[in-house]
Amino acid sequence: MIPANWAAFTTAEPELSALVEQRFRAFRHHVLATLRKDGSPRTSGLEADFRGGELWLGMMADSLKALDLRRDPRFALQANPGEGTDMAGGDVRIAGRAHEVGGERKSGYAKEVEPPEPFHLFRAELTEVVRTCVEDDRYLVVQVWTPGEPVRTIRRT
Repeated sequence: MIPANWAAFTTAEPELSALVEQRFRAFRHHVLATLRKDGSPRTSGLEADFRGGELWLGMMADSLKALDLRRDPRFALQANPGEGTDMAGGDVRIAGRAHEVGGERKSGYAKEVEPPEPFHLFRAELTEVVRTCVEDDRYLVVQVWTPGEPVRTIRRT
């Protein structure tokens, strides 16, 4: 499977990508899962940014999550579910590989966003996007997208 950037996902699945982005934009902080040196999972808070057809992951210099991604780029990103239990818009998560960027690309990003310096900036390549929601108070609906494939929808009662 060839990973895709955010623009490729929005082109392939505009409706699902809009719902996913809306869920991430609803709250500022989300949960990033990375892999430690020993292969065990690490979860950390993160602010995700959708800009210029890319999903960006920015983090403080030498943070453990940044060091994890430099060593092993695989990640999972879970949208903040929000307050209460209604999960308006569903539960969404993204899996993929994060690639650190530098040079002009990082400088251009910093001019637009003004993050604290120094910082790490990673561009996400998506390998899977999943949305889970309840439909008609009756069905559990799971939508799964992987690059190069149409969305698979599973409904359970």
